[in-house]
Amino acid sequence: MTGLDLQGAGAATRSGGFAQPAALVAMVLLLAFFFANVEIQIEGGHGWATSLPTWRIEHHWLLDIVWGGRPMTGYHAWVFPFMAIFFHFPLVFAWTWSWRLEARVIACIMIFWLSEDFLWFVLNPAFGLARFSPEFVPWHIHWFWLAPVDYWTMSTAGILLLVWSYRGHQRPLTAPASAG
Repeated sequence: MTGLDLQGAGAATRSGGFAQPAALVAMVLLLAFFFANVEIQIEGGHGWATSLPTWRIEHHWLLDIVWGGRPMTGYHAWVFPFMAIFFHFPLVFAWTWSWRLEARVIACIMIFWLSEDFLWFVLNPAFGLARFSPEFVPWHIHWFWLAPVDYWTMSTAGILLLVWSYRGHQRPLTAPASAG
């Protein structure tokens, strides 16, 4: 085991607390805040890379299934896998992997993108919360109540994965004695 403990949730979770999961979500939200600001500097008021010098696929049946009907752009084709690799980096760094850790990583990716997208609107001087609606956001095609459908599905899936990733996992209070 390395000095970086990714397997367990730490003492707070062993005793039923939420300190480590709360800190993890807080860090994901902080990353989303910073990346939202980066994207605001890159895109300005032109969301979904509409004014960037990149290729676009506007219509394809697969986009309706996996991309919510939004266009695929060269920007998004590179930034999405980049972030997936970024969130998996700690597992490689610590040389550890489990289904629970993978669920935690996927949950963090979902929470990150959902939060980053919402913060892009809230923090963007060209939008703000007042313009967070289907009439001003044509790239979010499907809306339910006050938010894009993706927000509801990703937040539900992300929360369920995060809860499952911590549920029932108990670490020993002390490290096992080494054989040798």
